[in-house]
Amino acid sequence: MTRRRGYALLAGLTAVVVLISGGIFALTSLFGGDGPGRGRTGSHHAAGKEQRPGGTGLRPAGAGRWIGTWSASPVGPEPKTPRGLAGRSVRNVVHTSIGGTAARITLSNLFGRAPLHVSRASIAVAAASGGPAAEPGTLRPVTFRGKPSVVVPAGGSVVSDGTAIRVPYDADLLVSVYTAAAGSYVTYHPHSRQTSYSAVGDHTRDTEGAAYTSRTTRWRYLTGVDVLNPDADGSVVLFGDSITDGMTSGVDTNRRYPDVLSDRLRSEAGAPRYGVLNQGISGNRLLTDNRGPSGLSRFAKDAAGQPGAKAVVVLLGINDIIARPHETDANRILDGLRELVRQGHQRNQRVLGGTLLPFAGHPAWTPELEAVRQQVNAGIRAGQVFDTVIDFDRAVRDPFAPTRMLPVYDSGDHLHPSDEGYRRMGQWVEVRALVRDGEASRQSGV
Repeated sequence: MTRRRGYALLAGLTAVVVLISGGIFALTSLFGGDGPGRGRTGSHHAAGKEQRPGGTGLRPAGAGRWIGTWSASPVGPEPKTPRGLAGRSVRNVVHTSIGGTAARITLSNLFGRAPLHVSRASIAVAAASGGPAAEPGTLRPVTFRGKPSVVVPAGGSVVSDGTAIRVPYDADLLVSVYTAAAGSYVTYHPHSRQTSYSAVGDHTRDTEGAAYTSRTTRWRYLTGVDVLNPDADGSVVLFGDSITDGMTSGVDTNRRYPDVLSDRLRSEAGAPRYGVLNQGISGNRLLTDNRGPSGLSRFAKDAAGQPGAKAVVVLLGINDIIARPHETDANRILDGLRELVRQGHQRNQRVLGGTLLPFAGHPAWTPELEAVRQQVNAGIRAGQVFDTVIDFDRAVRDPFAPTRMLPVYDSGDHLHPSDEGYRRMGQWVEVRALVRDGEASRQSGV
């Protein structure tokens, strides 16, 4: 790929830029810099506790600006970790959307009840997809305000210094974190559909993965990876529930609908060169907390506040209908969606929204709840909510039984799509509609 070859030359220059910018970042933190709200944000409920060593979003000369390449929403405290993971290294495996010549990471202690003492951290390109071993010569230590360790306050987050590393497009990164001291509950994201690892002792600098014998499908501590990329136009945030999160998609295959969209943005002529950030939470509701903070309470941080975010795609509300207590007032859901749009517009972002997928055949389905879904979709299709409509319902429903998904698109639980269903959704998004000045139709995918 042309960009990848270009990064080999840029990487050397970026190493110098990152060193210089590290000093600039330190000065920026003293004199206010870009101010609060710029770059990646911290706690959902304790924003004042955020720390930003090197994470101001400042644009180093000639290196572009920080753009999100990967993200995951913090969901809650990991069960059975009341004292954290003291004495263990966590190696998170994450998949990039765009590449760059430097990277920075965000670590969260949102659900911790005590400070999180991070002793060491590192980043590397994975030697093979889904594995814990690093590609030789790519492992880099991560620093925080020039130091190898950092304390993340309870309820807060930290952003690392920029690290000079060639980050490939469409590849796995290894982000390793070692905590020597006992702390509190681990802030995590379950249902990652990605295998990550842990090891006893400090193995953050290991290039081989032999020590990482414990496997998990949870991301721990890590909530974001940003890159410097002069060719990127920005990022698009996919904001939603388990359908955005990729529940039921193949593990370690990157077949969620955001992954399909990411592939298209890299390859299609005329598509914006956006990083793709998946901010789905399985079980999430729009109006009330459930499996993480509600969509209304987390949108400003998880979506609108993401680095470089130019557009947001919202697919949220089905859990408000099918989970107890059932929300049976479609207008309340529509008003909640309008509030998300208002928050996105405050950041000058384009906010697209999807119709709710059919779920007949699922144990929660009733004619009464189906009527609520139809009312919500009617309001969305009427152009009363979003800048552009993405009719996901039309994309995956059975034309002969429209309250159900077409069997080929159904994972079998009659609520979540199959890999083919996710592929269909990712293909259904009109990529030009992601750009404010694009020729976007009011009915995407038609």
